[in-house]
Amino acid sequence: MDDLGYTPTTLGVEDARKKTVVVSSQIFDMIGIKEAETTKPGAGVSPCEEDPEHLFSSRHPWSLYGVSDERLTEGFARLKENLPKYGWKIVEYGPNNSPAKTLELTADSEKEHYSVNAELRVATDPAQNHPSATRKSSIQVRVVSGCFRAPEGTDLNGIY
Repeated sequence: MDDLGYTPTTLGVEDARKKTVVVSSQIFDMIGIKEAETTKPGAGVSPCEEDPEHLFSSRHPWSLYGVSDERLTEGFARLKENLPKYGWKIVEYGPNNSPAKTLELTADSEKEHYSVNAELRVATDPAQNHPSATRKSSIQVRVVSGCFRAPEGTDLNGIY
């Protein structure tokens, strides 16, 4: 597929979900805060706009919370340090454009077609030097795959 810049791997929808969860688990391990709580939604899939009848991608958004801001900050730094060691290239790092200037990183896997975006959201924002009462401290993570080719005969209408 010239539009994508690569040839998509043929993979069943459920196998793609499982693979994306495995990548998410690797990200969790890189953060290294085993005692933190995590949200439980599973991986979802959606058609790729380049060829919605045959191609789809998988995504797994989740967050890590329930530990101190210091632990979250340490975990976020560990993620930034560990990603390149596991074949990820950090393509963006720094405060984002939100009013809170949340620290954010985006990295692409150099081995597989996956991207991860993570945001460090702490209740006390050091940039503004005051607590954000509306925010629970967390690391927000979104893992997104490139496009997979659905096996012959797979109906991608209504997938989620």
